[in-house]
Amino acid sequence: MNHLSYSRGHQGKPLLAMTIGQAFDATVARFAEREALVVRHQQLRYSWSELAGEVDACARALLALGVEVGDRVGIWAPNCAEWCITQFSSAKVGAILVNINPAYRGSELEYALQQSGCRWLICADAFKTSDYHAMLVDLLPELAASQPGALHSARLPELRGVISLASRAPAGFLCWQELAGLTARVAPEQLAARQALLQFDDPINIQYTSGTTGSPKGATLSHYNILNNGYMVGESLGLTEHDRLVIAVPLYHCFGMVMGNLGCLTHGSTMIYPGAAFDPLATLQAVAEEKATALYGVPTMFIAELDLPDRASLDLSSLRTGIMAGATCPIEVMKRVISDLHMSEVQIAYGMTETSPVSTQTAADDDLERRVSSVGRTQPHLESKVVDEQGRIVPRGQIGELCTRGYSVMLGYWNNPEATREALDSARWMHTGDLAVMDEEGYLSIVGRNKDMIIRGGENIYPREIEEFLFIHPAVADVQVVGIPDAKYGEEIVAWVQLHPGHACDAETLRAYCKAHIARFKVPCYFKFVDEFPMTVTGKVQKFRMRELMLAELEQGAS
Repeated sequence: MNHLSYSRGHQGKPLLAMTIGQAFDATVARFAEREALVVRHQQLRYSWSELAGEVDACARALLALGVEVGDRVGIWAPNCAEWCITQFSSAKVGAILVNINPAYRGSELEYALQQSGCRWLICADAFKTSDYHAMLVDLLPELAASQPGALHSARLPELRGVISLASRAPAGFLCWQELAGLTARVAPEQLAARQALLQFDDPINIQYTSGTTGSPKGATLSHYNILNNGYMVGESLGLTEHDRLVIAVPLYHCFGMVMGNLGCLTHGSTMIYPGAAFDPLATLQAVAEEKATALYGVPTMFIAELDLPDRASLDLSSLRTGIMAGATCPIEVMKRVISDLHMSEVQIAYGMTETSPVSTQTAADDDLERRVSSVGRTQPHLESKVVDEQGRIVPRGQIGELCTRGYSVMLGYWNNPEATREALDSARWMHTGDLAVMDEEGYLSIVGRNKDMIIRGGENIYPREIEEFLFIHPAVADVQVVGIPDAKYGEEIVAWVQLHPGHACDAETLRAYCKAHIARFKVPCYFKFVDEFPMTVTGKVQKFRMRELMLAELEQGAS
């Protein structure tokens, strides 16, 4: 009988049977005076005891605002101290934190708030080209005349108020510093009583993932899901209270808030935010000046850091480990990360939001070939299998769909039982949609995707979402979106467009239209205007052929 493509991670250290709030309090008790959080662009530093003071004060203010167990609290902001404080304080009161991508525009924000039924939204004033205040004033005209906590919106009937991180905000907003005045209304004993009500299997986080139907789905994760995933990732890295991790990846994604913040929390390590958004120079300056021992990023981030003209002047010798994830790592990049960034123990991690996120990971002592040709082996306390189209486990060495099961698998998609049933089978296996092969030693390699997902610079993008958006444009009759390989971002987005008869439109017009309404990372790099798409004899669009033709056209244009 052939050895089947099934593996189970080792069962060494037990999982943490506690809530995030309980884990936070335990770490504060152990490492009170050690440095917990450094936010360089805000010039803020907190010991664990100081961070606990901020977290508990915010949690008590949330209780004063009437936040109940299970209420959804959204956060729409780039990396900052308040993001971290909100993450831990919302967990302490049992509110479900709804992560909203800082790049979202008005329509995407409205969908996330409406679909999750957010009661409160915490937001920055602006980020890059996005004016958050202006978008919210447009979305919520009733806000200006409402008292904090008494909003009644026609478009978002469950939303009760908006808290701005800015020192000044339009009428109707509650400013972050005003929360301090609410804290005294709730005694510490009341917060302790709330924490005592919580269970580690309670939902605590909703993260939106783009869907093949065009509508993002809210992966709902529990304390147990994400606390343990951060813990196990940190265990693989060998984190201790002496480690200092530079988190240059966004907090709104699992990479930042789980692998980063919760990985540090469960080991007493220091969280370091180099900037509101990724900047290669600021990141490496943080490594050098903070004597960081670990660094996270997607391959494009590491490439940008390696190509910095000033890199040689920075002392990066304190680094030993970190994680590269989000896309395949070219072997030359891995070699340079190990040699030039001193990250001899750098690891590759693979997963998805629905699995909290990491399912497989390489080890510190894996050789270079393993670190670039595979995504490692199954994480502790998890199971992996590779199956055929009938759901049967295939022999090792044979390609099939990768499935994962265990503590990390989401509770389900928020208010979307149909999508949940499609992703999770009756035995609680999460079907990733990725095509993989498992070797005799249990190492998994991702060889393709049976979904049309594009991974651009670590961002997961589903073509259907962009297609449905472009259909709205009056000149567009039909559109098909594909991804093509790109040296910098891993993949770039191409939109093939058919125009309505009698309509004229060009690439710059559609690009500007996209930039005004959807997140910039979803805006196609290339637009190709055609009269027809490559089709099968049965009328199905041949997306693989579109990729081939586009690559040939670009190569011809470059020659």
